[in-house]
Amino acid sequence: MVKGGMGRWNGQPRSRRIAEAKPMVFVIDDDQSVRNGLARLLRSVNYDNEVFASGLDFLARAEHLGPVCVIVDVRMPGLDGFELQQALILRGSGEQLIFLTGHGDVTQCVRALKGGAADFLAKPFSPDELLQSVKCAVARSAERKRTTLEGKEAQQLLNSLTPRQFQVMQLVATGILSKQIAFRLGISLRTVKEHRMLAMQKLGITSVVELGDLIAKTERCGLCPPACGPDEN
Repeated sequence: MVKGGMGRWNGQPRSRRIAEAKPMVFVIDDDQSVRNGLARLLRSVNYDNEVFASGLDFLARAEHLGPVCVIVDVRMPGLDGFELQQALILRGSGEQLIFLTGHGDVTQCVRALKGGAADFLAKPFSPDELLQSVKCAVARSAERKRTTLEGKEAQQLLNSLTPRQFQVMQLVATGILSKQIAFRLGISLRTVKEHRMLAMQKLGITSVVELGDLIAKTERCGLCPPACGPDEN
């Protein structure tokens, strides 16, 4: 552990624990017979699952921290499948959707997949087809959650730097020499070395390769680095 209680960058154990937690499959359909049938199928292959009659009921549930697959009917009263998809995108919690429909068309399929859905199945479908889609969706959710959590943890570490330390480390990550960094920033070589040493300690890293990986994790998640203050030495 790095001093100050922050998780060391090496391996991100917390994100692995959460993303690799037992998966959950949620079924959302206004038809009770469909909900019950899908629940039985999922239980037969040992998937933990919960069923909901509406998208609003599902959204009111506490977030499951592990991988999540959501099987949802396209057409439902109230919140339909596409509106649920948009709500989950805004929430950004990594669920992967499988759309089910008895009245689907190519336009709906394209819309669902462009929104990030794992699959779009037209009724009737075979149990094996659905279970294969669930397997893929769970794997995608685990990867998405792991990447997101690693990015947030990396961002937390980078936020522990002062603005000048971060600016120095950005330049270090490009591979240029400390004396070149000093020239660019208009500070002494000694100051550059001090900032670099303290930043490495805060981040819990020992190499430029680890630094580049840390920054890349935040960029893949679309997170913003801290800005550099112009008046810091």
